[in-house]
Amino acid sequence: MNLKELESLVKKGESDRLEFKRSTGQRTRAAKTVCAMLNGLGGFVFFGVSDQGKIVGQEISTRTLEDIAREIREIEPPAFPDVETIVLPSGSAVIILHVPGSNGLYDFKDRPYIRNGPTTIPMPRSEYGRRLMEKLHATRRWENEPVAEGVTIEDLDAEEIYITLDNAIQLGRLEPTERRDIPSILMGLELIREGRLLNAAVALYGKSNSLKSLYPQMGIRLGRFRGNDRLADFADNRQYWGHAFSLLRRGESFLMDHVPIAGRVIPGKMVREDQPAYPPRATREALANALCHRDYTIPGGAVAVAMYNDHLEITNPGALHFGITPEKLAKPHESRPWNPIIANVFYRAGIIERWGSGTLNIMDWCMENGNPVPAWKEQAGSVYVLFLPAELPPAEQSGTRPRPDIDPVTKELRDQVGTKLEPSRDQVEILRNCSNEKGILELMAIAGRTSRTKFRNQVLKPLLDAGVIEMTIPEKPRSSKQRYRLTAKGKEWLAKYQGER
Repeated sequence: MNLKELESLVKKGESDRLEFKRSTGQRTRAAKTVCAMLNGLGGFVFFGVSDQGKIVGQEISTRTLEDIAREIREIEPPAFPDVETIVLPSGSAVIILHVPGSNGLYDFKDRPYIRNGPTTIPMPRSEYGRRLMEKLHATRRWENEPVAEGVTIEDLDAEEIYITLDNAIQLGRLEPTERRDIPSILMGLELIREGRLLNAAVALYGKSNSLKSLYPQMGIRLGRFRGNDRLADFADNRQYWGHAFSLLRRGESFLMDHVPIAGRVIPGKMVREDQPAYPPRATREALANALCHRDYTIPGGAVAVAMYNDHLEITNPGALHFGITPEKLAKPHESRPWNPIIANVFYRAGIIERWGSGTLNIMDWCMENGNPVPAWKEQAGSVYVLFLPAELPPAEQSGTRPRPDIDPVTKELRDQVGTKLEPSRDQVEILRNCSNEKGILELMAIAGRTSRTKFRNQVLKPLLDAGVIEMTIPEKPRSSKQRYRLTAKGKEWLAKYQGER
């Protein structure tokens, strides 16, 4: 780093990645900050810069650097930030500590620290516990621990195990085998270690009633509310206990019972087009994800499906881990399942596709069905995914007018949904071709679509709602002279989207 680069950084002011110390007399506080930055995204600590951002420098000797090194050695595990000095025109110098980030678990004098904006604070116990679990995740976690005393293979659902094997072989996700005894299948699915069943086997296939008291968390809660939030009465309320495959089926069956489906007969064809308010593939994937990623250490925890008049929530107990955020779920991201053994069995059985693509598939399927992009939220020890319904005929939307007292979590999620647009390939093509005004038939030809209604609901409406295209005759949306064109926002968005790609 040279003096010009130093001045440029200092002008930005202190932040979670920049800390100013007037002199090495503050080296103990600086070492706490180094510890916090190691536990975060890294950054720089400057000695010789005042709190107000004035570069004052200080005298430096061999002992000065030794004093800093002595403080840094109090950090565990050992850390070695890069140290450099920049000599100022006055002859004094600024010492720079360049701290690598790791989101790790470091402590200074037996106490961990984190950055909260420009401030260094002790790491909360809950955050320390979460990071410790992530650190131990590769070797020790609930799913790969041996089952409770007395649990045997006889407590598992043998029929479900055979179904998994047959599906995995048919999909090419397991090699054909002549050994079809249950222990051999479980070993092939990595559900037996050193001759003992793992908890993952119970989560996936536990069936006998004797397991309920030992594994009360293997449940799902299903609710259909009469209003738009949890203050409303239940129209339907169900709770089930069972293994993951049975819970997935219970959730799918509940949604089939309650999701409205609009249908119409196409003139000139004896074909009925059905459009569900929520796409089954997307809700199934969300349910499977909840079962794979949930925290099974919470005794009273359960996956939950809550359907309201104006939205649908699928929730799993636990948190997002390994740096994953709700925002990252809406983009291509690395997948590190919290329960990789359970996720692997779901993959082999054909329940989920390759890891990391689930949330992106959910978004694509929603847009294909005419739904807004769903939103993810982490709050109060749970992860939510919220779906808004596709536009259905008025008869299917009775009683869905939003209430003013909608709960804060739902409101925030709905606000997120309303501001996001992750386009399908068809929508990107439409945006590219809307620089010049185009009619709906021209745009359908570009996208290779034949159903005008589906094209209008699934492709055009989300773009219109997002404000990236507009109608030339907005007061007559169904006019044969109607044209669509790119808005100023659409031009900016398209340029940004293409640039990111």
